[in-house]
Amino acid sequence: MATTLPTSASAATAAVRFFQPTGFCLPTAYTVFSPSRSPSRRLSVVACSPGTGGVAGQATSREDTVRIVAVVGDGSISPLKDTPWEEVMRHTADRLKWVDEGFEMLVFTDKSMDHDDFRKALSRCDMLVNVAITGQESVQWLIQNSKNIPNVLCFQSSPSLLNKLGGKYVQYTGEQDFFGKLASVGKPSGTEESTEVLKTISNAWERHNSDDIRFCLLVVVNAYIRPVDMLQNLRAKGLSTLSCMIQNCGPQILNCLFDPDCRKAIQCLNSCSPTDQVCNYRCIASYESPHLEAFSLCVLQKHNCLELNAEIPSKPCVTPLSMFREQLLSHEVAEDLFVGWLDNLEWSWRVIAGQNPAYDQFPCQYQIFYRGKAKGSFWYEPIFQVKTLDGELVWRRRKYRVRRACIPGTFYFSVLDNGVVSKEFWTIVDVSDDFSWGLFHYHGAAQAAGQSYTGAVLVTPDGSYPEGDNPRLDSALEKCGIKKWELYMVDNCSCMGAPLGIPEGSRLHYQIAPGNEAGIMQRI
Repeated sequence: MATTLPTSASAATAAVRFFQPTGFCLPTAYTVFSPSRSPSRRLSVVACSPGTGGVAGQATSREDTVRIVAVVGDGSISPLKDTPWEEVMRHTADRLKWVDEGFEMLVFTDKSMDHDDFRKALSRCDMLVNVAITGQESVQWLIQNSKNIPNVLCFQSSPSLLNKLGGKYVQYTGEQDFFGKLASVGKPSGTEESTEVLKTISNAWERHNSDDIRFCLLVVVNAYIRPVDMLQNLRAKGLSTLSCMIQNCGPQILNCLFDPDCRKAIQCLNSCSPTDQVCNYRCIASYESPHLEAFSLCVLQKHNCLELNAEIPSKPCVTPLSMFREQLLSHEVAEDLFVGWLDNLEWSWRVIAGQNPAYDQFPCQYQIFYRGKAKGSFWYEPIFQVKTLDGELVWRRRKYRVRRACIPGTFYFSVLDNGVVSKEFWTIVDVSDDFSWGLFHYHGAAQAAGQSYTGAVLVTPDGSYPEGDNPRLDSALEKCGIKKWELYMVDNCSCMGAPLGIPEGSRLHYQIAPGNEAGIMQRI
């Protein structure tokens, strides 16, 4: 069968669908910092407010408040490491505030249904979330008292409890998993948006992690209650997008569509929701190629054909480590903490767990930090394994430029990843005195991709979780607003053949290193 070479216009039309899911959502970020010259003010501004006055965590008027009520079965247990559902949902309520102060979620158990405060909250809420409600009495009470609530979601609950989106009922069909498949009851909605929302909710809840629980609620808020800034502007802009792509990126579009890996990436991303970072990044990591990088560099980074923007989240507020081995933390020592075990081992650290499911799904994660040949240069190279969607095991490696922020223990990271410039603000939360573990937090946004995010990584020298009770680690996680049950464990088995190594002439530790208790080394 003959193949007709498409024109730039027709290729661009096909490619527009690619950019509806913003598939370049990396663990990275952008922002501009304007700290005060006062040391105390610097700590407040840089450590706790890395954004530019941005989107996440912004104040909202009472008129714009989104009121959510979550009802959980009394004593019910979640699939998140057997954590009680009540604890999971209360923590989700806190994390919703990181996105927008106007998102208010009250959590009750089904034993509270006769309480006045519960009835009052239910009468004025925009969304009801039923979780693990199976008792017949509770089910009947909720059916009778939720008729006027426009949005109702039911997870792991009785099939008698129907879901409702935008005032229209939906129900489970077929085998019920954690969320189950959804279908419209009665007259179908007939809108592509409703279909996409249902698919996104189902996929998110089936992944069983705290980020996706919050994400699922935000998708419903964004679609049916009021816009959520972090989920906006993630679609092609029709003719303006097409015109921009044709005028500026015709060759890159054609090269991508005729490259097998780039074409697979397009097809894969088309199956993802525009806002689903986990799905999107897995597609990119599976099928990255030079043609895909050139494609996204032209359309997204150079010409911003989708007119996207994103701001770094301002919450949670995470303060950096201030003392190490009973000495005030300096910029030099902070960099040494990143360099970690490199020299003793072939890597600085290995990631054992993380809080961002978009990135921490990948096995065999190595971190390499080192000082470059140029004065003041510092680099970070993560190496990780990807099981592609075709079932192949491949290694991926990135290279970040790292700059010191104003406060020791805080840094700016930037990288060109698959054609999109991404930047991050990292914080060294804590590192044990013997270098047996460390916890690093990041706020991020990929501006040209319209995505923002937060996360943290727990690292050790050998990729094994720290043994025994560890109050200091517990305290460090608490500083990040992270619960142990939220951590996504990294698979560090079968990691042979990692492409490690650093450039010739690189410099390592400046003042301290593992095993160097005196804290003074020969300066290299």
